[in-house]
Amino acid sequence: MAIMTKSSEQDVIDSLISIRDFIRWGASEFSKQAVFLGHGTETPLDEAAAIVLHALHQPYQLADNYLDCRLTAEEKQHVFELIHKRIVERKPSAYITHEAVFAGLSFYVDERVLVPRSPIAELIEQRFEPWVDESEVYNILDMCTGSACIAIACAYAFQEATVDAVELSEAAAEVARINITRHELEDRVFLYESDLFSAVPEKPYDIIVSNPPYVSLAEWESLPAEYHSEPEMGFKGGESGLDLVIKILRQARHYLAEKGILVVEVGSSAETLQQMFPEVPFYWLDFERGGDGVFLLTAEQLEKYHSHFKNTL
Repeated sequence: MAIMTKSSEQDVIDSLISIRDFIRWGASEFSKQAVFLGHGTETPLDEAAAIVLHALHQPYQLADNYLDCRLTAEEKQHVFELIHKRIVERKPSAYITHEAVFAGLSFYVDERVLVPRSPIAELIEQRFEPWVDESEVYNILDMCTGSACIAIACAYAFQEATVDAVELSEAAAEVARINITRHELEDRVFLYESDLFSAVPEKPYDIIVSNPPYVSLAEWESLPAEYHSEPEMGFKGGESGLDLVIKILRQARHYLAEKGILVVEVGSSAETLQQMFPEVPFYWLDFERGGDGVFLLTAEQLEKYHSHFKNTL
């Protein structure tokens, strides 16, 4: 955003009257300033609406007839400052509002965790059908849980299941605890600070799901500024991007139930993974709402092809 004088700022604030005005203006500024969208909203209008409505303590699904309500001078100033902050600091809006929606659920987020946006949300909402029988799912493991959004969404989807959430970062684990408490799931979602499987309970899991760091070092350097506001630890997966993914493939078979499944997001590293293990029949999942780079393997397949992962890295 070009540097504005106090006078020009005030001219903008005075010219905008309603909630609708500020959302429209914010969307225009985001487009003009080429703000990058990739953290939960698809259009500048959605991004502006999220920030404006948060600033006014209003729900994102605010009824249309309220959009023409006039703002007070104090409200105008606050909305202006948050939109300005989004443009200048290039932080994802979720870090400004401290809220992200995943699988239809609200989560607290800040710079200690990645902003929830995995297409795995759609799979959770479908209760991993047809890959598992939901009545036979008792234990779920969420590896690299971050904000615990996947673990918590799984707990909602599988009401009879216990969910173990694993996180190495102490800072991220603090955010996960906030969300587990907010959703009142302390009796079904259990957090383990662990380097992958090192401190995971020895029991058979019906579902192991993971959105681990999978970005190569070269790709990380080229990502838009908004991504660099997020913790590097949540992105970097080594030179190939697959260091942690391969470790998960190597170890997961020891923790899966006989009919269990492993679901892992590898995003843009999908092609590299398939080229690395051409004999392994990764099943690449499709998503109606967009997103790709998520594979599924059964416990039987992991057992059959474990030798392919054994000597890698």
